Amino acid sequence: MKRILFICHGNICRSAMAEFVMKDLVCKAGRESDFLIESAATSTEELGNDMYPPAKAQLQKVGVPFTRHCARQITTADYQKYDLLIGMDSENLYYMNKRWSPDPDDKIRLLMEYAGSNAEVADPWYTGDFQRTYLDVLAGCQGLLEKC
Repeated sequence: MKRILFICHGNICRSAMAEFVMKDLVCKAGRESDFLIESAATSTEELGNDMYPPAKAQLQKVGVPFTRHCARQITTADYQKYDLLIGMDSENLYYMNKRWSPDPDDKIRLLMEYAGSNAEVADPWYTGDFQRTYLDVLAGCQGLLEKC
């Protein structure tokens, strides 16, 4: 089983979207039993909050199912629990590396690497462009599924 944790700043937009997009792709591929997919935050700002309403609206618009979400922060134990720790941008990677340095198992990755890019998934909290974020997340998750 491949255990994946998607990570962003607050765990209410990008990482939550990635969690549900990846779950949807895995379900459509008939590979649900091959994966454990979750998400978390580097910060404490949104702990306990559900996914941000515009993120939910974007997923509804494109037909990606989701359930109630509860934002949580990454923990030291997550390094052992997950096979891949996937951040959305360089700031996320910075805090992930602070938490889990060193990274002897080379688990820390940027999502867009799986789309063949070194770009970051822009934070829709600031850009307001949830469609762009969804397209980036989708491209990264599709590439990730192909590699798994």
